[in-house]
Amino acid sequence: MRTHKCGDLNTQQLGETVSICGWVHRRRDHGGVIFIDLRDRAGLVQVVIDPDVENIFSIAEQVRSEYVLQITGIVRDRPQGTVNSNMHSGAIEILAKDIVVLNESETPPFPIESDIEVNEELRLRYRYIDLRRTAMQEKMKVRRDVTRVLRNFLDDNEFFEIETPYLTKATPEGARDYIVPSRTHENSFFALPQSPQLYKQMLMIAGMDRYYQVVRCFRDEDLRADRQPEFTQLDIETSFMDENEIMTVMEEMIRQLFAKVINVELDAQFPRMSYQEAVSRFGVDRPDLRIPLELVDIADDMKSVDFKVFSAPANDPKGRVVAMRVPLAGDLSRKDIDELTKFVSIYGAKGLAYIKVNDLAAGLDGLQSPIVKFAPKEVWDSVLAKTGAQTGDLIFFGADKASIVNEAMGALRVKLGQDLNLLQGEWKPVWIVDFPMFDWDEKSGRFNAIHHPFTAPSCSVEDLVANPGAALSRAYDLVLNGTEVGGGSIRINRTSMQQTVFEILGIGEEEAREKFGFLLDALKYGAPPHGGLAFGLDRLVMLMTGSSSIRDVIAFPKTQSAACPLVNAPAVVTDEQLKELGIRLIKPAGKEKLN
Repeated sequence: MRTHKCGDLNTQQLGETVSICGWVHRRRDHGGVIFIDLRDRAGLVQVVIDPDVENIFSIAEQVRSEYVLQITGIVRDRPQGTVNSNMHSGAIEILAKDIVVLNESETPPFPIESDIEVNEELRLRYRYIDLRRTAMQEKMKVRRDVTRVLRNFLDDNEFFEIETPYLTKATPEGARDYIVPSRTHENSFFALPQSPQLYKQMLMIAGMDRYYQVVRCFRDEDLRADRQPEFTQLDIETSFMDENEIMTVMEEMIRQLFAKVINVELDAQFPRMSYQEAVSRFGVDRPDLRIPLELVDIADDMKSVDFKVFSAPANDPKGRVVAMRVPLAGDLSRKDIDELTKFVSIYGAKGLAYIKVNDLAAGLDGLQSPIVKFAPKEVWDSVLAKTGAQTGDLIFFGADKASIVNEAMGALRVKLGQDLNLLQGEWKPVWIVDFPMFDWDEKSGRFNAIHHPFTAPSCSVEDLVANPGAALSRAYDLVLNGTEVGGGSIRINRTSMQQTVFEILGIGEEEAREKFGFLLDALKYGAPPHGGLAFGLDRLVMLMTGSSSIRDVIAFPKTQSAACPLVNAPAVVTDEQLKELGIRLIKPAGKEKLN
């Protein structure tokens, strides 16, 4: 039907007769001559319809935006002064000799190319229209390029691409499973995989050595901008490589990815930072290193002050008191600070104390704040020295349980960095290592795995049992500009260690056998040392395209309520289907009908 794509035409085809197909992007009538910009995935080309060719001119008069056309014509130079240097085809146009209307179109529910803000749910309901936009086509192209470069790198490094099952067994991996009822096995259920974790470990035990998969994963969890109930990850596992070797290979892969897809040269070696250092300096384990703001511990200075807001957490082993200097931000208004106070309250902070350093040389008289009177001069001198404060700076304080301070001040750091345009550099990758093996859940009175139950600790079984709360894991996360884009670990490859970890997590012998018996058995048959990681493909593409949400780089995403407006899913099923599966619905309490 076509000899060329619209956006591929240029001066090399001058004088040729070509056939193109696409959508009417724009139609203009200039004093009897009609111009049509025809669009396909490759781009736009201008078509001229001369009124002297009556049979096609009458057709051109009837076409409207988004009609699908086939046009045959001669490629010629655009007239002098009308060349569009922003288009690949901007130096030429097509003089139409024939037009075929392949299909008409109703007026789209929103403009294809416009600066008008369109409601996201409307965009998702008509996603096939939304995807016609140039910006969305470019994002899909980047996504295609990303997967191609990653596959090529891994193929060149002797990784095997192997598919793992989607219908599997429910296992505890940190989020709720999507459950699939089995018709052939009465009262039994499959689960959609949160990740291929255990299958890829089985592949290492099977001697596959190096595995990868571009795989769909499913997690029934609360959604955020960088979360979806179904998402894509690049899953990787290796044998006979330690964490340093794995990180080195993955660094090179990410460097090649950025260089080949978006022409960005990342650092020759990514820095590495311990989990403890990251949380101490930035409040989070995924720090955005472009932001030159840090948290400084000042608990020692505040233990004896009369200000209970500071002294109480300073004397609490689980508390934390920090200061964060914001250079030259002393001109922030009281209204600005009130808005920031409201912002940190989202993360549990009860307030946001501050000091404006109006004149460093003037001592206490140069400090402006309601809290200055609650501590002597030597305390504030120490705080100013520790933060490196200068005249014109603003210092914010956080004081509460360490978890609240870290989350609130970490979020404040990011907000200030973005709002005040403090970012330094465009791309700042960092490996976060030496994660704790477990964290303690006060409500349940038990340990939880920081990563997953199959992560190897960096200590012996005896040391792990003696002090599980102090144990570190052999885990590593790759963070880019404050977003975790990949995470992995060295896995447990001995049955005794795996059973010990299960016991610490409160998974008894019977439960372990029921849920993970196949893994415990497999570890007995010469399981090699192995480890791997998974990269969030959607997150990588989101960052590389400058998008604010992974929904913008997924062809058919779900909404924040995990629904698909395009096909109206999820939806009810018939009574016959439920009966066949042996399922009976129970009306939720307090609801008139089941939705």
